[in-house]
Amino acid sequence: MAKSTYYTPKGGLLPQTSNPEDKSRFTPSYAVIDKRALSDITTSFLPEWTNTRLWVLARPMTGFAETFAHYIMEVSPGGGSTAPEDDASAEGVLFVVSGKAGLDLDGRSHHLTAGSYVYISPGVKWTFLNISTEPVTFHWIRKRYQRVASLDAPPSFVTHDDDVVPTEMPDTDGVWSTTRFADPTDLRHDMHVNIVNFQPGGVIPFAETHVMEHGLYMLEGAADYYINQDWVAVEAGDYLWLRAFSPQACRVTGEGRFRYLLYKDVNRHMPLSPGGLKAGLGE
Repeated sequence: MAKSTYYTPKGGLLPQTSNPEDKSRFTPSYAVIDKRALSDITTSFLPEWTNTRLWVLARPMTGFAETFAHYIMEVSPGGGSTAPEDDASAEGVLFVVSGKAGLDLDGRSHHLTAGSYVYISPGVKWTFLNISTEPVTFHWIRKRYQRVASLDAPPSFVTHDDDVVPTEMPDTDGVWSTTRFADPTDLRHDMHVNIVNFQPGGVIPFAETHVMEHGLYMLEGAADYYINQDWVAVEAGDYLWLRAFSPQACRVTGEGRFRYLLYKDVNRHMPLSPGGLKAGLGE
């Protein structure tokens, strides 16, 4: 596989001569966030994080996508956190796109670089520190872990994009593949965060229509993405946010490969009462 590159937002602000109209949109079934929107004035901040700003790409919203939040974190030199997560029920995935960081995860130290992938089990203690002279940027996807009486939560782990062999989709000769960081047959996991890979000319040849909610961050390349009867041109740095059952497909338009970081919720029963509450439990 070719050497990986990952789009990294830099912030800033567009000049006054720029046209404010772009591909950004919010519809009842999907949202598009143009990479131009990741400017200085759309950043947020978090308690317990020093020298850090973030862009919030997705958050649970009643009536839309309700299972996850997706941040892009930018940590300046010397910044980070010794108490990064304030919700003991939250699991997380970190995916580093630039810079170098030191991670302490459940008492073990790790050195993170671009392409590092971290799964953080709910309730596990961790710390994060920028150990370089340049900003470190990473994606942080958070979900409230949905426990099952017969299953333990999956253990935390650290791996790297370069160390995981992509799984080729059937009958595609490797033109379409998925880098799966967690075992898809391990039912302890209630979310997957993968990288989807397409070689030039690759397509999803039908409109996928299914129960999973999705967040898609374009890491590399360009494509036309089909979402609920609309075609949207996307490129590295753009973000798509899809609610359940929104039809989706894509066709690569650039000369290089096309890759995106993909969130989806998996492996759990569908709640049968409004708001996802379990009948009779009162919670």
